[in-house]
Amino acid sequence: MVNYRNFEQLLSSPIKRRNLIVGAGAVTGFLIANQFHQRAIAQVKFPSYPFTLGIASGEPDPNSVVIWTRLAPDPLNGGGMPSVNVPIEWLVATDPKMKNIVAKGTEITIPEFAHSVRVEVNRLKPDTWYWYQFISGTEASPIGRTRTAPRPESNASRLAFALASCQHYEQGYFTAYKYMAEEELDLVVHVGDYIYEGGITPGRVRQHNGSEIFTLEDYRNRHALYKTDPNLQAAHAAFPWIVTWDDHEVENNYANDISEVDNEPDQDRAVFLQRRALAYQAYYEHMPLRPFSRPRGADMQLYRRLNFGKLATFHVLDTRQYRTDQPCGDGTKERCPENFDSSATITGKRQEDWLYRGLDRSQAQWNILAQQVIVAQRDFTPGEGATFSMDKWDGYLASRDRLLHFLEQRKPSNPVVLTGDVHNNWAMDLKADFDRPESAIVGSEFVCTSITSGGDGADSSPGVEAYLPDNPHIKFFNNQRGYVRCIVTPSNWQSDYQVMSNVTTQSGTISTRASFVVENGRPGVQQA
Repeated sequence: MVNYRNFEQLLSSPIKRRNLIVGAGAVTGFLIANQFHQRAIAQVKFPSYPFTLGIASGEPDPNSVVIWTRLAPDPLNGGGMPSVNVPIEWLVATDPKMKNIVAKGTEITIPEFAHSVRVEVNRLKPDTWYWYQFISGTEASPIGRTRTAPRPESNASRLAFALASCQHYEQGYFTAYKYMAEEELDLVVHVGDYIYEGGITPGRVRQHNGSEIFTLEDYRNRHALYKTDPNLQAAHAAFPWIVTWDDHEVENNYANDISEVDNEPDQDRAVFLQRRALAYQAYYEHMPLRPFSRPRGADMQLYRRLNFGKLATFHVLDTRQYRTDQPCGDGTKERCPENFDSSATITGKRQEDWLYRGLDRSQAQWNILAQQVIVAQRDFTPGEGATFSMDKWDGYLASRDRLLHFLEQRKPSNPVVLTGDVHNNWAMDLKADFDRPESAIVGSEFVCTSITSGGDGADSSPGVEAYLPDNPHIKFFNNQRGYVRCIVTPSNWQSDYQVMSNVTTQSGTISTRASFVVENGRPGVQQA
């Protein structure tokens, strides 16, 4: 079973620590969850413009929203801020010219959190657009736009959002976000791989700012690199975001406290948890999350629920932090005994119980599971034999069987799973038993491709086309880049697959490749 040791216990045990990790202020990073060093508050004269990473908002509820920014005049070199506490003013208005101010205040940014700031703006009106801005010294941030959720009891008639994931900086330009920012959306849902942890690969269209990241400063600089992208900034400024992570925010294919491969220098679990703590802290510093998600050492609360009136509830999952190790080795393989281990888990028991309680009590018309890796079965071997990806729910059969059984027996209203990770577009039915094609359809799954990961891609893939007949529940596959636009009404869900002509130039165009619908009360995807 997963070992839920807390990080303080690990620090007191004799472990081999690499100077690479500890040397970059890691100990300070671990301590700040519970205590802060008092420093003088100073008005700083910035050497250059401090709002280089833009602004963002997120976590909308009926009466509040989180707004975010970070002071970073030298963003790729630790931020370029002095080691003092710096005040920052925030303003919220009902108009884009910031004339009718309805909320304002001052926060103190501190070095321990890289001079980032998150403000929970309360006492807002439900289902309302607002604009916001930050000011520090004589410098002002761009103006962002955000929106509150409808009242819990309201019968909202429409919810529009974009589903995105997997934005490898080196493998393409974030032009898809330019088009996303021009959409008429209420929010953006990002299901992981916001950054990539790897080093520089020569010959790509853009390059990372250094080798593979391990220290707190490394992770901060990598987040900063991604956030300097103007198209990503535009999408953050246009809508509130709901975010969750996958693996690359820490390390590829990690599982709880287990590093990717045995021969890496951070193979020791306690040492890897030190790295995870630093990565989690940097993620929190750069995302518009509520303060309850602030990491405690190597632990961070990320699974949560957000409601949009009676129309929809987002059950946001974390399938990385609590999972047991991938079975049968980490890759695409035949089934092995570990696949059937009833104690193996992709969510951890506490999160699984939380999910089922929430689904059971939900009054929403649509119950949305926003999560990382594909739930539906995918047999990659055409004809005889079968192979599966052990990093997905395919590797954790007991977890998936419990989920599918719950959906079949308890029948929460209109379950729809949203997924990223695999750099392709997919639309799939969720079956009570994937090995029995005649079994009941218990839900629907929409998988978004990457923003850039994998490069330009293509409309189809001969390798995938070969095994699709062995997976009749798969209704659509596409290997281009982009995002999924979702339009939800009480009677209908529509997913539009928005794909880029290319991402390796900045002139890529976007188009709708296909659209699929789910009808209220009728699980399963249908082509629009």
